[in-house]
Amino acid sequence: MRKTVVILALLIITCPVLRGQTASREAQAAKYVPRLEKILQENIIPYWYPACLDRTNGGYNITSDANGRLTPGGSKMIVTQSRMLWFFSRLARAGHRKAEFLEAADIGYRFLIDKMWDHQNGGFYWEVDSSGNQKTAPLKHLYGQSFALYAVSEYAMASGKKDVLKFAVDFFQLLESKAHDARHGGYVEFFSTDWQPNPPSARPYMGPPAGSKLMNTHLHLMEALTTFYRASQLPLGRERLLELINVESNAVVRKDLPACTDKYQPDWTPILGQAFSRVSYGHDVENVWLLMDACDAAGVSNYPFQDLYHGLFAYSHKYGYDSTNGGFYDSGPFNQPADRRQKVWWVQSEALVSALRMSQLTADPLYLDVFDKTLEFVEKHQVDWAGG
Repeated sequence: MRKTVVILALLIITCPVLRGQTASREAQAAKYVPRLEKILQENIIPYWYPACLDRTNGGYNITSDANGRLTPGGSKMIVTQSRMLWFFSRLARAGHRKAEFLEAADIGYRFLIDKMWDHQNGGFYWEVDSSGNQKTAPLKHLYGQSFALYAVSEYAMASGKKDVLKFAVDFFQLLESKAHDARHGGYVEFFSTDWQPNPPSARPYMGPPAGSKLMNTHLHLMEALTTFYRASQLPLGRERLLELINVESNAVVRKDLPACTDKYQPDWTPILGQAFSRVSYGHDVENVWLLMDACDAAGVSNYPFQDLYHGLFAYSHKYGYDSTNGGFYDSGPFNQPADRRQKVWWVQSEALVSALRMSQLTADPLYLDVFDKTLEFVEKHQVDWAGG
């Protein structure tokens, strides 16, 4: 998606917890919450709602023309359809125009269940056409399945519908039976339509090498299991969440940096070399706050992880942060400044949430300074105040 929809919405929902704790945090809330609410209420929501609702075919129209206007007729991918379902569900659960946004969420949920779900084999197709009738990318990847579980679990909490929660539980059990790697931990990621792992003639949807495990996929599986466990309180859900906390706090971290890399053999041996010996700053700062949220959901203290959180954030801050203008660059080689220096919207969104959570955990003023400068950069350069 082109807009900072999902994470900024979460950030706005998170900010009010500052109120009532200390005078300084009340002052912070007074300074930042109105600015974030302005972005949400005057920019993000009006851009997507109601224009994205596809009342003819179901689901959401998220493609745009050269002027940034949403247009019908584009393909519908499980990741982006699920993100929109999550967005409307999370807004509703937070009390924003609940009836309207629950109805918007239901449009997305019905499209996922009726058109993107494989009714023969289970699981969600990667991509369909705008009508949902043609399966344009029918194979299955756990990256896409994770966003679907995340969104459906959020919709179950927002709507209170027992049938939606039952679907989420059944879907989780399907992933458990088809994709969980009991020997090595984590999940096998890429499957044929009938759940045969790593189909040899197919191009992996998340790129080479075939058969690998990705930090990025498991990061979003952890995110999904966090919300799923909050919705279901299923003991096995907590067990898998703890397993993913272990993966994202240990297996994917190169301790000598410390920073994360993305590609792994099935047994979690890192795949490095020139193409892969890089650090994505957005994913690392995202990992910090998603680990915090996962620990909160699982009832695990975050304090034993403080050194890890500080180390990951500090590495990205050292090599990938623009201390003059605010904001984080895309990525760079080990122990060197960023060489991909574009400032991508989602990286700034993750940095905002991560910096705020680190400020709350540690009270170190560095994190609030990063939050302040990055928010200012977003307001000046990335929010499209004219077109939404």
